[in-house]
Amino acid sequence: MANPIAHFETSLGTFSAEIYADQMPVTAKNFLDLAKSGFYDGLHFHRVINNFMIQFGCEYSKDPFHPRAGTGNSPLGNVKDEHPRGVHLSNEPGTLSMANTGRPNSGGAQFFINTKHNAYLDWFTPGPSKHPVFGKVTHGMDIVTAIEKTRTDRNDRPVEPVKMLSVTIQEG
Repeated sequence: MANPIAHFETSLGTFSAEIYADQMPVTAKNFLDLAKSGFYDGLHFHRVINNFMIQFGCEYSKDPFHPRAGTGNSPLGNVKDEHPRGVHLSNEPGTLSMANTGRPNSGGAQFFINTKHNAYLDWFTPGPSKHPVFGKVTHGMDIVTAIEKTRTDRNDRPVEPVKMLSVTIQEG
């Protein structure tokens, strides 16, 4: 069976990503459950860093100027860190990766899309940052790049908010 495809409709356009349910089942299921529940609809990208990544999924970002945007958790709770034996998906451009606080098992609803190769974030490399990749953009990388290039304030928030209108899932 093929992996599901997530379709992201944003205020700047649409992009799609394959979700690696076959290789990262725990992290993928968490994302898919949140997307299917409508959790992501109406949220805003709350952290955008050119030549690094764009981040999304904080419950407080419904209001893009909320002072706690970027600090929220998941209504499903935290996700156990997933480090499957033999799976070495790197944080390459276009990959979706689980955000966390830096502590073990602290991922939840927030994720980021790498816009450059951030190998030092791979869970299988030495160092403190451990961010498992659970998908990759398959269509619309130009939209991801447009989001990445938006002007931001000193807190890396887009000056003109970028809204996620909807996330829909197409089963494989």
